[in-house]
Amino acid sequence: MTFGKLSALVVGFLGAMALGVWIGPYVTDRGEIVNTPVTEVGRPSVGAAQPSAVAQPSAAAVKSRPAAARRAATPLAKAAMISPSAPKLQSRLKPLLNEGADLNRAAEGFGDAEQFAAVAHAARNTEIPFVLLKHRVLTEHKTLTAAIRELKPDINAPIEANRAQAEAKSDIAALAG
Repeated sequence: MTFGKLSALVVGFLGAMALGVWIGPYVTDRGEIVNTPVTEVGRPSVGAAQPSAVAQPSAAAVKSRPAAARRAATPLAKAAMISPSAPKLQSRLKPLLNEGADLNRAAEGFGDAEQFAAVAHAARNTEIPFVLLKHRVLTEHKTLTAAIRELKPDINAPIEANRAQAEAKSDIAALAG
């Protein structure tokens, strides 16, 4: 390779690096909240949203929206909040867990009843022990799909997770109604 070709190649690489550094923040900032505290692992910490960093629509923008868009933005009916330790829910999920399982202990740590029911249904459908799925979802903060994929790689995890979530929503709707 001649000196001219080598120098052109080096200048091209340096130019590409400079361009990447220059446009990088514009490409990677996809509307995420900026200035969030970072945990030890390098990920933004959960729940650390800064209210000043979130853009609020102006009153003129809200008034100019069509009525249908405004109605779609507000939920028509809020689902009843059911506790994971609710007796009705536990009696409904009891057949899904192993015989003699302590349902109060099984429900510990879940933020809402739907998540508890989805993990219980996924455990039954995939024949993965409930305790393992619960650990992956709650302690390791994995999605239900990722937890299923990790514990049983031979089955279609997204389909099983969606099935379990649909069954959980059905259970919650039956209890709320």
